Amino acid sequence: MILHSPRPKSRTVQEYIDETPLWPDGTPAPAAPMTRMQWRIWTLASAGKFFEGLVVFMTGVALPLIVSEFDLDATGKGAVGAMPLVGILMGATVLGGLADRFGRKAMFIAEMALFTLCLVLLVASTHYAMLLGALFGVGLSLGCDYPTAHMIISESIPSASRGRLVLAAFGFQAVGALAGTAIGYLILAGDPALNAWRLMYATAVIPALAVVVARFFITDSAPWLADRGRVAEAEQETERLLRRDPPYPGTVRLSRPEGGSGHDAAGYGQLFRGSQLRATILASVPWFLQDLGTYGIGIFTPTILASAIGAQAGHARNLADLVHNDMLAAKGTAFIDVLLLIGIIGAVLLADRVGRIRLQIIGFIGCAAGLTLAAVSLDSHGPARTLLLYSGFMLFNFMTNVGPNAMTYLIAGEVFPTRIRGKGAGLAASAAKLGAAATAFLFPTMLAGLGTRTILYALVATSLAGAVVTWLYRIETTGVDLDTIGLDPAADTPLGTDRRP
Repeated sequence: MILHSPRPKSRTVQEYIDETPLWPDGTPAPAAPMTRMQWRIWTLASAGKFFEGLVVFMTGVALPLIVSEFDLDATGKGAVGAMPLVGILMGATVLGGLADRFGRKAMFIAEMALFTLCLVLLVASTHYAMLLGALFGVGLSLGCDYPTAHMIISESIPSASRGRLVLAAFGFQAVGALAGTAIGYLILAGDPALNAWRLMYATAVIPALAVVVARFFITDSAPWLADRGRVAEAEQETERLLRRDPPYPGTVRLSRPEGGSGHDAAGYGQLFRGSQLRATILASVPWFLQDLGTYGIGIFTPTILASAIGAQAGHARNLADLVHNDMLAAKGTAFIDVLLLIGIIGAVLLADRVGRIRLQIIGFIGCAAGLTLAAVSLDSHGPARTLLLYSGFMLFNFMTNVGPNAMTYLIAGEVFPTRIRGKGAGLAASAAKLGAAATAFLFPTMLAGLGTRTILYALVATSLAGAVVTWLYRIETTGVDLDTIGLDPAADTPLGTDRRP
């Protein structure tokens, strides 16, 4: 039975995307099916998150080999771990903000091209400075992907399913993390050589190049085009985005969104004025606090496990000991990282039902509980120590992905209006990676000077602080039409704000 579209009228892009077809008798269908183009956009955005998890968590396995090959001290080791995060910090704001000026698609392609180039340079690094430069470039491209991938998806899909689809794409970060540790382990098992880390990173080059090519064939963001006054182009892109068989909708006739700029996008100053300040705090501060734990624990889980459990062969006396220790730590990390994937599955299922704010608060509290359990394990001995440590890290990984790791990413791309969405989401991601980079850089020295227990309790405090800030500055965006975010001139807070006491 052929579906019919209601009589064409002027409306926004999101209204066309959210519109459900009518059966011939006038009964509305329960939902409009996702088009091939919508799924293509989602798949290519998911690939970027996969590469982030792959590279960042693979670094945890590659790090001991890199340290040995380049003969690095604790500071040099910290710089290697932190450099991709420094790149992400700068890329999210510097490059991600350019998506408001040059368009989502242009930056979507540019970021992956930069990633592929820097990955090749990383594999071919012949000296320490080149290594750091390549890692920085990789991070720069991944930083751009934070706001751009979110926007390219969220501005192309129905509001009712936005949460679960954005988070499902984000979940590929966890898949990448598992793949990174697994690839690292398998390469070490097959080629226990000092330069095996180069082969680890090389495995991503060809897939990344394929993604670059594929991104040329997607639609640009119609909401961005309409906001810039390019309504005719936006109509064409909307028709291409929603092309179905049988056709639905028919002719697309867009109205220019209220508040559209029609010229160069607004500056960063708007993020700190009036109602947008609340959105900026909510998007940035909890994400900063969350990344202190997620990246610090994520990158150095192999080191913490090896030192706390004592499974490694003392100080590595030769290459065989080094590889043996690295493989043991990689196996333990991969086992724990499974909970990252389970957590993101929980977030996908619950985000549009429970709500972003509630999940973020519950997740922060759960992270604090997991880290407390891990800290308590250090006072135990034997099997109890191992059980408590693994249980604590597994609880942390699950709760961080069902809560703040997923929700901070989702919220940052939803609380800002179209004209400054790239800048707002980019600034929030940069704030997060400021915490992540600082943690990654300082962890080796802090582990040696303060010990694992002190660090874990400090992260308990930051997790609880994240829950408090989320509650105080809460804005619930579940199911909200993104074309209307921040456009209510009578409100003193952004649309979607949870005004409950």
